[in-house]
Amino acid sequence: MCNIKCGIILFGILIVATQIVPESEANLMSMLDFRYFRCVMKREWKCPDSEINFFLYTPERPFKQWVDVRHKHLLDVYGWKQHRKNVLIVHGFNGTHDKTPMSFLRDAYLSRKDYNVFMVDWSPLTRFPCYLSSLSNMKLASQCAAQLYSYITQAGALARKITCVGHSLGAHICGMISNHLTEKQYKIVGLDPARPLVSAYGSRLFRLGRDDAHVVQVIHTNAGFLGETGLVGHADFCVNGGRLQPGCKGHFMRIARCSHFMSSCYFAASIKKKVRMVGVPCDTTCPKERGRWGIHYNRRALRVSEDTPDSARGMYCVSLDHEEACPFD
Repeated sequence: MCNIKCGIILFGILIVATQIVPESEANLMSMLDFRYFRCVMKREWKCPDSEINFFLYTPERPFKQWVDVRHKHLLDVYGWKQHRKNVLIVHGFNGTHDKTPMSFLRDAYLSRKDYNVFMVDWSPLTRFPCYLSSLSNMKLASQCAAQLYSYITQAGALARKITCVGHSLGAHICGMISNHLTEKQYKIVGLDPARPLVSAYGSRLFRLGRDDAHVVQVIHTNAGFLGETGLVGHADFCVNGGRLQPGCKGHFMRIARCSHFMSSCYFAASIKKKVRMVGVPCDTTCPKERGRWGIHYNRRALRVSEDTPDSARGMYCVSLDHEEACPFD
């Protein structure tokens, strides 16, 4: 039995390694259409793709509307307003566009009344337990999300008014979108960017970094386990030491998973102004050792929210006593 399982795992790792090296070295991937159990590894990278969908929500129409990027002049019909800001929200592994906490993020942005909210759903390509194939499918997901981004700008949206917000693997997809654009994005918010295998195998083009947008801000809540460590963006926020969050109970894996999702919950709560998150400048490590945050008293603290200054730089430590209620599916 181990031989079968180990063979599948090894084959998956080899495929992931192939997927994240330069494209010229991954041509063999186009010959494969690998499906096992409920897992899908895409053979072709062509957009639009039936397993990657986009949904628009607006303050006047807070219900999902499927967006067909093949029709260039339909955004107004969906209720999209050019004067508003735009957010693209991308879920992570084993998520969907309407599961919590992605729905919390959606509703938080809608509550502001000044956003068109686009949800990127690639759930058929990232089902549990298909983590390895999910890594492989990120390339297609980012390529198609870039098509959505271009669709919005062609309708008249300014790049400066578009933010990509991604949780876990979704954070890396936000970063990879810029690989498919002639001009990199203006702003990305990464919510506990995924660490497993990404940190070991991910090239610069495969993982979120500060070169992916003019402004990259990152919130860490499970750094060193399910989430990336250290300074990832221009401004990073290490919450409650960065590793485990208050209110997360149960066995170790559940606590880790809960802490991983809390990045989205905290950010959603800060957008709705339900929680006041203040970051104090500190050294660039995250997670932090207990009591050793390395606070820099010569720099200003700032509030963590959608309105965090684009000029913010470095690592900020955030202490939250509030146990924000955040169920997750």
